[in-house]
Amino acid sequence: MGKNNIPIKIVCENRKARHDYFIHETYEAGIELQGTEVKSLRDGRANLKDSFASIESGECFLENMHISPFKQGNMFNHDPLRKRKLLLHKSEILKLFGETRQKGFTLVPLKIYFKHGRAKVELALASGKHTYDKREDLKKKADNREVERALKERQQY
Repeated sequence: MGKNNIPIKIVCENRKARHDYFIHETYEAGIELQGTEVKSLRDGRANLKDSFASIESGECFLENMHISPFKQGNMFNHDPLRKRKLLLHKSEILKLFGETRQKGFTLVPLKIYFKHGRAKVELALASGKHTYDKREDLKKKADNREVERALKERQQY
């Protein structure tokens, strides 16, 4: 397989993030996980709703991400909402630190996936949308759907 054909297994996506935020840049980061967390992720038992990333003392952390406890975990299970360290290069962390200090910018996880057997997070540098921006996007999407439907009907005849 070439570099472009890397098998990726998507665990969960944060679809609401693309609706609520303007995405400016995306980054790929590894996650520091415990053993039972990896097993729960492989089962697809994670939720990115209301999660965000923060930079503290030169390290990046993912907060409010819920990974359900592993069924056969017993006493070795993890806290579902604990802070998880993100693995980024120092230069990326410094760049993100500078960007998030600007008003209105935040770090939002878009999806979690496995790449070459390792858990990765797609992290986005984003700024919030206003309600009128969201309405405008929905209107554009509905218009595009209507145009596609009309073209499809026209091609059938």
